[in-house]
Amino acid sequence: MDDSLLLRDQVCFALYSASRAVTSVYRPLLDEHGLTYPQYLVLLALWESDGRTVSELGSALRLDSGTLSPLLKRLEAAGQVEKRRGGADERRVTVHLTDRSRDLRDEMRCVPGQIAEAAGLAPDDLRELKRTLDALTESITAHTEGEHS
Repeated sequence: MDDSLLLRDQVCFALYSASRAVTSVYRPLLDEHGLTYPQYLVLLALWESDGRTVSELGSALRLDSGTLSPLLKRLEAAGQVEKRRGGADERRVTVHLTDRSRDLRDEMRCVPGQIAEAAGLAPDDLRELKRTLDALTESITAHTEGEHS
């Protein structure tokens, strides 16, 4: 029997399972604040650099506009962000934090530590895992972009 297709040996399944496990730890932490995990990622990007254009956010989060636009609409409806049209170029839309989401940042400072604790890995091991995942993402992105050019 060809073992190359055993589920337990698939990197994609290990990544999928890990992602679901990590997201399940985030869920109750974010539910307290009425956020979903993708909405939290948008806020993280804006806490890092407020006033980003929609395309800059999409690039930072690796999301297309079809996925990002509904996220931004829900965050705007919840009073977490506001969208502003550019003065000279009305097509340019920037996304800004509200006072509410700026205050939320302080409340969320404990989340990364709680996730790290749940992971049960030493800080150095977590950093190495992140480096490995970043390298994997970059390599696969380059590969798939090379196929489409």
